[in-house]
Amino acid sequence: MQTKNIAIVGSGLVGSLLALYLRKRKYQVTVFDRRPDIRTVEFSGRSINLAMSVRGWKTLEKIGIADEVQKLAIPMDKRTIHVTGEPVYHQYYGKKGEAISSIPRGVLNRRMITLAEEAGVVFRFNEKVWDINLPEAKIYTGETEKSEWTEYQYDMIFGCDGAFSRVRHKMQRRSRFDYSQKFLDTGYKELGIPPNEDGTHRLDKHSLHIWPRGKFMLIALPNLDGSFTCTLFMPHEGENSFEELTNDDEVIKFWENHFPDTINLMPTLLNDFKNNPTSALVTMKCYPWTYWDKVALVGDSAHAIVPFYGQGMNAGFEDISILDEIIDAHGDSDWQQIFEAYQESRKPNADAIAELSYRNFIEMSSKTADPDFILRKKIEKQFSEKYPDQWLPLYSRVTFSHRPYAEALKIGDKQAAIMDQVMQMDNIENIWNTNEVEHYILELLEEKYYIKK
Repeated sequence: MQTKNIAIVGSGLVGSLLALYLRKRKYQVTVFDRRPDIRTVEFSGRSINLAMSVRGWKTLEKIGIADEVQKLAIPMDKRTIHVTGEPVYHQYYGKKGEAISSIPRGVLNRRMITLAEEAGVVFRFNEKVWDINLPEAKIYTGETEKSEWTEYQYDMIFGCDGAFSRVRHKMQRRSRFDYSQKFLDTGYKELGIPPNEDGTHRLDKHSLHIWPRGKFMLIALPNLDGSFTCTLFMPHEGENSFEELTNDDEVIKFWENHFPDTINLMPTLLNDFKNNPTSALVTMKCYPWTYWDKVALVGDSAHAIVPFYGQGMNAGFEDISILDEIIDAHGDSDWQQIFEAYQESRKPNADAIAELSYRNFIEMSSKTADPDFILRKKIEKQFSEKYPDQWLPLYSRVTFSHRPYAEALKIGDKQAAIMDQVMQMDNIENIWNTNEVEHYILELLEEKYYIKK
């Protein structure tokens, strides 16, 4: 095993976890971050709670910290849907025992930085990277862009510095580098539901709560202290948008019209709305992710996605576990070959989860309250329980399996085409649980849309 001196730019979740993986291989690892140590500052109110699923847990298990992180998590086995004037109802995510886990981003990030430090990783906070010499793996840091810079020499550099990566920015200047970014018209603002006086949760703590309202929605994810982290997703401009809510009276009136059942749950609503920023949502794609055997992008710096499938962190963590497997397969010698295999493996899957995440916004904000959608899901669930080898629902394929995202997208499109035809059956709302529907799905599977699990 060769000794390597490696720099990681970015101390977020992916950067700190990658540092742990590289330290396990006895490399020297230094992590640079322009921000202060997150463990020393109050959280910023710019986050969306994480939804850890099996891809993320697998990466944590491989490095031996899953049990430690599990202490920070609350399992959520269902969506709980809140429609104004109707009883709440549940949509279970998968089979009995299957759940995603709610973890506050800041809490997890702080813990992982500490674990990495304990493993021997060196963190250099408040040190902004201004430039990178790609061919020579050199990093230049300084107080400002025009101040005197400090040069650092490394064997390799990993860019884990997010959607607006400084490392990727340098790579973009090279010939034949493909790059695109697309902002959603929808933005988000973090809000909160505090615990009851006795520390208990005010809503079911094993649910991801959704208030779907068409082009906007409110969600709430539980925290260990009895609180919920809420996120309002809404257009930046136009009808029912952030630009319309400029004072307390407008916010209260909006809440009374659209989320009346939450007003008593959110005593800090006006303060949160005023003080927490309205943030943007972006999908970012690029290629290549690597430069020879010197530089590689991991996580959001290579593939930023919108958060509606809960897979952003999971996809970034899966980057690390796949990279780790590729290093094992290549014997830790030819890093150019390792990097090429890594990006060829991950790029199609990153594009697939970007597409799936965008589509899931429509599902969460509009379809979860639609009777046809609810019926469609009931038919799928019943059929998959009876024929598990023939039908694994798309959500389960993404969230509760390790199969490639690209495969999930391809098979999910075929399943959607089948369900489109099933929903066109005469009197489907009354015959949905009959042998007739079951046989029709089997016929479509065999004759038109053969799907291999």
